[in-house]
Amino acid sequence: VQLQAFGGGSVQAGGSLRLSCEVSGLLFVDYTIGWFREAPGKEREGVAMISRRPTSAHYVDAVKGRFTISRDNAKNTVYLQMNSLKPEDTAEYYCAAAKWLELSIPRSDYWGQGTQVTVSS
Repeated sequence: VQLQAFGGGSVQAGGSLRLSCEVSGLLFVDYTIGWFREAPGKEREGVAMISRRPTSAHYVDAVKGRFTISRDNAKNTVYLQMNSLKPEDTAEYYCAAAKWLELSIPRSDYWGQGTQVTVSS
């Protein structure tokens, strides 16, 4: 199983980035996919997740209204569109795949490598 995350970078506050997570080696439609992040000196925390069918999206309060998660089952890919970025969004972002995910618990069946997001003020 492989999860490959792309799209991180450095932006100024108020800017946007789109992260992608390409998944292979499992039946994509059977898995909930989530994004978690880890800032230096802090624990890994949930950001957003999108469930398997029927699809529904869930967000932590800190990103509601700014981030949008979506999935393309034909491409085995999940996207995280991040708008109105803030310096506190700076972290390494990880995608995760599991039959059951909870944003409050940073545990997953599978993890991708991280992609760094840096937001400057």
